[in-house]
Amino acid sequence: MVTIFATAARRCVLRSGRSSLAVASRDACRSLTAHSTSTIITPDRRLVFSQQQQQQQRPFSSSGSDGDGSHSDFSPQRKEVKDDVDEAVELIKGQVKEHPVMLYMKGSPNMPMCGFSGRVVQVLKSTGADFSSVNVLDYPSIREGVKKYSDWPTVPQLYVDGEFVGGCDIIEDMYEKGELAEILKAYIEKEEEK
Repeated sequence: MVTIFATAARRCVLRSGRSSLAVASRDACRSLTAHSTSTIITPDRRLVFSQQQQQQQRPFSSSGSDGDGSHSDFSPQRKEVKDDVDEAVELIKGQVKEHPVMLYMKGSPNMPMCGFSGRVVQVLKSTGADFSSVNVLDYPSIREGVKKYSDWPTVPQLYVDGEFVGGCDIIEDMYEKGELAEILKAYIEKEEEK
């Protein structure tokens, strides 16, 4: 294995084991790396691998791969949503019925894209509630549809057992008063009876 240190003076130093050999220019350095297994370390300490090394790297499995080396099972699953708001409202009705605690938010629970959504996620996590979410930034028709469905102008929006609970300020207020925990507990008890 040959390591090449590229210097700011447009020169390279080849190092193989303990011995070093100076090379006159970076162009000569590049031509050497094109034909050998080597690593180039640039002055800013970035590693640049030769083409030969890049060709040797492969994903674990070539079947079912989506081009970035990961299997398609690990890519985000998204339903096809058309730009029709009325169609989005029907989809929202189904989601709210299918998922007992549903949050429409900007971003995801792991990476909220607005402070209000982040605060609602923190409240839900602190209650220990298991909830589903939809990133409305990915679906503009759902973003508008959820506002029409609830007749509430802002996002995030929380639904429990198919009923609209509220936005960020209402959820935080209910949490501080203990009302949100009561709603979630009542729903859990109702489900256990079934």
